[in-house]
Amino acid sequence: MPNYRYKARSFEGADSSGTMQAVNERELAQTLKAQGLILIDAAAEGRKKGFNREISLPFLSGVSSTEKIMMTRNLGVMFSTGLSMVKIFEILSGQTKNKKLQAALIDIKEKVSKGENLSDGLAHYPHIFNELFVNMIKVGEESGTLDEIFQILSLQLGKEHELKSKIKNAMTYPAIIMMVMLVVGVVIITVVLPSLNTFFTSLNVPIPIYTKIVLVGGNFLSKNWWLLLVGPAALAGIVYMALKTKKGKWVLDTFLLRFPVLSQITKKSNSAFLIRSLSSLIASGVPLIRSLEISAKTVSNQYFANALIAASAKIKKGDKLSAALRENQNLFPYGVIEMIEVGEETGKTAVILKKLADFYEQEASAAVEKLAILIEPILIIFLGVSVGFFAFSIIQPMYSSLKFIGS
Repeated sequence: MPNYRYKARSFEGADSSGTMQAVNERELAQTLKAQGLILIDAAAEGRKKGFNREISLPFLSGVSSTEKIMMTRNLGVMFSTGLSMVKIFEILSGQTKNKKLQAALIDIKEKVSKGENLSDGLAHYPHIFNELFVNMIKVGEESGTLDEIFQILSLQLGKEHELKSKIKNAMTYPAIIMMVMLVVGVVIITVVLPSLNTFFTSLNVPIPIYTKIVLVGGNFLSKNWWLLLVGPAALAGIVYMALKTKKGKWVLDTFLLRFPVLSQITKKSNSAFLIRSLSSLIASGVPLIRSLEISAKTVSNQYFANALIAASAKIKKGDKLSAALRENQNLFPYGVIEMIEVGEETGKTAVILKKLADFYEQEASAAVEKLAILIEPILIIFLGVSVGFFAFSIIQPMYSSLKFIGS
């Protein structure tokens, strides 16, 4: 039986090291866990520790939610089997194909092997692991419940990804229709209209003003075709940069909350995200005020973030969560605050929040699907009107020209 030299950390954060006989690293980790210690690193005496030849590559791409979910699930499974944190992150970094995530995992492994807490290592990469993720891991380290925390995080990330995917999928068909309409419009403007302009000019007959506008616009765009490529790209860039500003974000959030069709989707989806975040944090043992402050940083709409920050300030003064949120009850779908109040009275706030999150995720998905169904006939009508306008602008003067020639 080999003798292992190990580094471990207690649930209170105290570091310790020593030697212990074990059949393998898993048995060593299980033995230490029974003593209230988390295995950080281990090496059999007499065996040289391998040199890590991997280098951190430049951040070439983003990290998708699917990759985060798979990483969190694998992290939880390997931790439950008793592998050391260093070994876990060594395996995870070898599994991932994403260079950005791989570089982060390698660096976290090095930091943990040097004595940093896992939560502190993760905190160096806020663009990958948000504050909710880091704080839940920190609670798990302090309470010795990392097994449960990994399960909660996997569920949290999975539910968020599921809702976002449903929203994206529902909007795919309308987006395709819009792209087809754009391509058809470009072809008509750059190919068809210039030929018709030559035809009408050669006949030397009067044409209606609306036909002149169409022909002049088509002639201009056919000569300056590059505007059709640069224009949309430039407009998209300007809008993107504007939405990154505080005022631009406020304008977008206000529009989403006040536009009749989008208002219910915005309320239900944001409510689902923040309620699930609160549920996960409270169930993990994070204090309510801290849970609200963390959730405020993870929700996308600024109005909801401000409501949570205001609620945390009121709770500090002694208010309950339901009473603190009631001032902004217009932001939440009907029934949210009432159900939270029931949870407070029964002492099952985390359970109630979880059920509310499940319910409003389904409601948000259904609302998006209804919107997609509503958009389809609107797009078809718009397409029909556009085609009709072009057809009338062209056919009517052609008919007049033929009558002029015939007379």
